[in-house]
Amino acid sequence: MPAQQKKIIFCIAGVLSFACALGTAAAIGTQLWVKGTILCKTGALLVNATGQELEKFIGKIQYGLFYGERVRQCGLGGRPFQFSFFPDLLKIIPASIHVSVILFCTVLIVFALVGAGFFMFNAFGSPYETLHGPIGLYLWSFIACSCGCLIMILFSSEVKIHHLSEKIANFKEGSFTFKTHSEQFANSFWIILVCSLVHFLNALLIRFAGFEFPFSKSKDSGTITGAADLMY
Repeated sequence: MPAQQKKIIFCIAGVLSFACALGTAAAIGTQLWVKGTILCKTGALLVNATGQELEKFIGKIQYGLFYGERVRQCGLGGRPFQFSFFPDLLKIIPASIHVSVILFCTVLIVFALVGAGFFMFNAFGSPYETLHGPIGLYLWSFIACSCGCLIMILFSSEVKIHHLSEKIANFKEGSFTFKTHSEQFANSFWIILVCSLVHFLNALLIRFAGFEFPFSKSKDSGTITGAADLMY
């Protein structure tokens, strides 16, 4: 592939990596990871609410990695409540998983920026055939993509398996019991998915630029090696 086309491909990959770093950084600071509704089970059972009457006992909840908000509905109107994961909710949530999600988000941002820098260096500089070159680009893209996948797996397990929304809804509730009525992942979660796909796409762009995947041996190299063995 001509050098000019390689520069264009590396520039595109670098811009995509930088955009992913900015997107992940923005996603961490929002409370748009999960949105859902919560049912005041105790209140609904007391009045034997059914059908449209249940709407008076269904509140809303949304949260991110650091803070969130819930609207408590127990038949007397909505009462908003702001909460923070640190340090309020650490005793009732799987703290190790939650901290791991934040840690992998940080690693994703770092390696996305590193990848963006090295893509630009390969586009306009003269890289060495080591981590500065294609091998490094494959490595940074693989690490960033893996971190994105781990973030989604860990956070999904925290929400779905450990019932995070329900634990938050029942936080500091003495006489009332709340149950998750519905929940879905919001914009910030899907930004992580897009970033993971972008880093995977970057690896394909490197291959499209004419650089072999790491640890793959071409037939030509094997033929040359065999000829060299016969010579000596």
